[in-house]
Amino acid sequence: MPADHTTKFNKLLTPFSFLYGIGVRFRNRLFDWKVLRTERYDLPIICVGNLAVGGTGKTPHTEYIIRLIKDRYRVAVLSRGYKRKTSGFLLADQRSTSEDIGDEPYQMKHKFPDILVAVDADRRRGIRNLLALPENKRPEVIVLDDAFQHRYVTPTLNILLTDCHRLYVRDKLLPAGRLREPEDGARRADVIIVTKCESCTQPIDFRIIEENIHLSAYQELFFSRILYGDLEPVFSGKAPKLTLKGLAPTTQVLLVSGIASPAPLEKEIHKYTEHVTSLVFPDHHTFNRHDIREIQMAFKRLTSTSKLIIITEKDAARLRDHPSLPLEWLPHLYYLPITVGFCMDREKQFQELIVKHIQSYEQ
Repeated sequence: MPADHTTKFNKLLTPFSFLYGIGVRFRNRLFDWKVLRTERYDLPIICVGNLAVGGTGKTPHTEYIIRLIKDRYRVAVLSRGYKRKTSGFLLADQRSTSEDIGDEPYQMKHKFPDILVAVDADRRRGIRNLLALPENKRPEVIVLDDAFQHRYVTPTLNILLTDCHRLYVRDKLLPAGRLREPEDGARRADVIIVTKCESCTQPIDFRIIEENIHLSAYQELFFSRILYGDLEPVFSGKAPKLTLKGLAPTTQVLLVSGIASPAPLEKEIHKYTEHVTSLVFPDHHTFNRHDIREIQMAFKRLTSTSKLIIITEKDAARLRDHPSLPLEWLPHLYYLPITVGFCMDREKQFQELIVKHIQSYEQ
């Protein structure tokens, strides 16, 4: 079984986790007892979320669902727009920036310009605004990004993600651990996906994980892994096309990441060159001038004539419009896109599950 090498707890904070748990459990009971009201809608609403804070792969899994259905249905993605500098409901367009809508919604709008991408911390208001659009633009399917704890809306399909290296059954509540709510919240999930499985592990590993998760009869379990694409220039036309496999062994890479779990990315790049310098920033980090100078100094310290700056796709969303970005970076600045694949030859089953669920709402 994959080792839980990232599972670390702060035992000194356990009493605060206990108090936090009391509050979260009480809130959930208020929804269960229907004291706090939840709204249902007469169209497919697919929620992709998790029990832990950050790092389970919500964005690539959301994008997987978008790719699967966007050519058959009008799709809207509704997110809260974490760390955006606007408020209220905002429907993204081609002029929207990451500061307007947040880095992940910006990434999805940039990648899928024909779908609707909206942000609103109040998901009910966001859905109402989407459904108020003209009939020819109104979404036929809504994907809720990171809304598992937003219980004021009842999704028609609840997808819960958990990192195979930090399963929610082996974690603890905030602040001692990383769980937003107790593990029994997983009972609300219709589908559980164990993410970031390295080389899809071994059959025995899958069985052990399944036994530990204790699935309910109505739940489906899938396992997924990260797939890395070709390097892409952050500024199209300013740098040549490259692949990781095509890197020379002497290529020096400055890896800049502002994501929750940069270790798998660093491990992937190390497969192709030993010369990797890593600069790690917090998840959803907003890069300031000091950060740009720090990156610039680290890049100048690289001595090879073949050197690159590789960033994540999410960081590219934040850096693309940065006013302090040095022009000399443009020929060297790349991002590494990621997608997901399903293990145990169950990709077709997952696709059928999503499509059949949507079709069940068709008149």
